[in-house]
Amino acid sequence: MDDPMTEEDQRWDERVEAWRRERVAADYERIPPRRPEYTTMSGAPIKDIYTSADIRHLSPSEDIGLPGEYPYTRGVHATMYRGRPWTIRQVAGFGQAEDTNNRYKYLLKTGQTGLSTDFDLPTLLGYDSDHEVYRREVGRIGVAIDTVVDMHALFDGIPLDQISTSMTINPSAAVLLAMYRVVADERGIPGHVLTGTTQNDILKEYIAQNEFIFPPLPSVQLVVDTMEYGANVMPRFNPLNVCGYHIRDAGATAVEELGLTLSNALCYLEHAIERGIDVDRLAPRVSFFWDVHNNFFEEAAKLRAARRLWARLTRERLGAKDPRSWLMRAHCQTAGVSLTAQQPYNNVARTAIQALAAVLGGTQSLHTNSLDEALSIPSESAIKIAVRTQAIILHETGVADVVDPLAGSYYVESLTSQIEADALALIERIDAMGGMIEAVQSGYAVQLISDSAWEQQVKSESDETITVGVNDYVDENETQDIEIDRPVPGVMERQLERLAEVKRARADRQVTATLRAIEKAAPDLRHNLMPLIEDAVRARATVGEICDVLRGVWGHHQPSTVF
Repeated sequence: MDDPMTEEDQRWDERVEAWRRERVAADYERIPPRRPEYTTMSGAPIKDIYTSADIRHLSPSEDIGLPGEYPYTRGVHATMYRGRPWTIRQVAGFGQAEDTNNRYKYLLKTGQTGLSTDFDLPTLLGYDSDHEVYRREVGRIGVAIDTVVDMHALFDGIPLDQISTSMTINPSAAVLLAMYRVVADERGIPGHVLTGTTQNDILKEYIAQNEFIFPPLPSVQLVVDTMEYGANVMPRFNPLNVCGYHIRDAGATAVEELGLTLSNALCYLEHAIERGIDVDRLAPRVSFFWDVHNNFFEEAAKLRAARRLWARLTRERLGAKDPRSWLMRAHCQTAGVSLTAQQPYNNVARTAIQALAAVLGGTQSLHTNSLDEALSIPSESAIKIAVRTQAIILHETGVADVVDPLAGSYYVESLTSQIEADALALIERIDAMGGMIEAVQSGYAVQLISDSAWEQQVKSESDETITVGVNDYVDENETQDIEIDRPVPGVMERQLERLAEVKRARADRQVTATLRAIEKAAPDLRHNLMPLIEDAVRARATVGEICDVLRGVWGHHQPSTVF
């Protein structure tokens, strides 16, 4: 907003400055500030007070706007939670498919409204459960999936035409997406009614979570394959869920989480445009996944800034014309890295505060961490508390009764604009070096996150930042009287038996033919492999067999070294 400052504005600014010189200075002489300087977790300085002067540059119509209208600062829907509440999700995934299926059904009974799935390490990395090295990891950090037979067992009794399903899978996401489609199709459920997401954000893996298979370029093209495939056969499903969560949990600041994640999203869509795909076919089904950390107002402002910045980037940079392409639909998860093994019941309070920030920031879906996740896979009792935390926020606090109640706050609006500007500056730095693939291959993105993680660790170890129960408020006589979830015994043996049975029963010639078709097409990175992967899945080819074919064509990514 370029309106000149009025005499009234000037008088008010002078009054504020006089207040700082006189009243604030006098109070600080009597009671010194608790810290020498105040900043957000991203390092942005925080003033003692915010006034109308801090948002004078903002246009109420162009920058803040109304809910459900461009630039969506105030939310993607006009009525937000007064109409439809956010989706309550909790991640499940351990043991065999039947073990996770039982947890699904328990969670749905406790009030969960959407399903989320973690997969074990062999599945994530594109290996089968009988792999000589990875078999010891079967079912440990997630559920074991080798073939579409496992996927059928995973969703046994789950109405896929009524439940939204999220799958936290990246390097092998194309195979799992094809499996989900085949399961529905073999049950007579049409693709156009399926809703949910595959995370499928491989660029994030190279810089934060380190679960990758192929080099960046063919991996990005495979993501584009899944996006085009989704638009063709599963138009309500989100094949890409661009993920800031793991970037933040790896040590990035809120600004870095936002800038790196949006750079990833731009990379996928710009590669699709280079193929000649209309951006308005794909952008409406791109969703986002954000970490919500401890700095309450910064996290709420981050979500508001993310929506506004994405709306502007898709319309002005990518040339999207469909308003649905400008929308940022977001899932949030409370910060796993903030959970402590010490005094674990404190994690209930952390999670509730973080969840409240996500709701006030306008999320469409939310996972609340369980109090015991610093120690083990969540127990059923702990996960029930996490689900009920969301129910309390929805039904007892009143925060869902008005759309974007933080709008107009001098501090929140100022912080929203600061985060947007700083994140855009990071995106422009990445553009200048050639884009996100170059930022991955050069090691720039990894170094950025590593430096921030180091700075946070130094602050913690020097007691500059306080973590309750860890470096202050420590209870020397602490006892952990909480239930610890134990691994399901015999998972590997049962999974290997099922895999062998599937291989004995399938038509080997058909499997071989489908794998050869993938191998023949894979060198052309503009050829969409998804129909061929679907054929292989239907023939009962395994995750490992399909990924091994692609390894043979594309090779394996060798990361750059940091430190």
